[in-house]
Amino acid sequence: MIKRGFDIIASFFGLLLVSPVILAIYVLIKIRMPGPAFFRQKRTGKEGKLFSMIKFRTMVINDESNTTSVLGDKRITPLGSVLRRYKLDELPELWNVLMGEMSLVGPRPDVPEFTQRLAGEEKLILALRPGITGPASVKYSNEEELLAGVPDPKKFTDEVIWPDKVRINLDYYYNRSFFLDLQIIVSTLFR
Repeated sequence: MIKRGFDIIASFFGLLLVSPVILAIYVLIKIRMPGPAFFRQKRTGKEGKLFSMIKFRTMVINDESNTTSVLGDKRITPLGSVLRRYKLDELPELWNVLMGEMSLVGPRPDVPEFTQRLAGEEKLILALRPGITGPASVKYSNEEELLAGVPDPKKFTDEVIWPDKVRINLDYYYNRSFFLDLQIIVSTLFR
């Protein structure tokens, strides 16, 4: 109850505070990148329900050849690269938080292809509202750089990063608290 109340207040005032930045990014995308400014994708939310996560678009349109992106990926536009570097592409997710589809802190919402792989105890993660940030997001804040340095980014994601994120998110499930959430928010802001 405290967590959801905090999410509502923080996302509402966060949207008010960053609305000039959101507007400026929207205009820049419309000027420099033909097509829609926002990217919507179905992600798995609380209790396994799908929702439409909204972000600023950072890639060229109609290239869904791979869900794994790496630093220097040719699909990422120059403006998109800047937005990703500073995580500005994720600002619209504050709307998802306000609507109750996401939380400020929780496991990052995965595409169904990944959440369908959860088995046994791992499915407890789906009891949580997914977050804009979380302990796995903090650990892998440089994920695109990390993937750029391996021979097979998709295989490394599937066999190393994703299982580690599941382990981290399960640990968060068992040890979550309001104070841990505040620590994660601070770590995210200063990473």
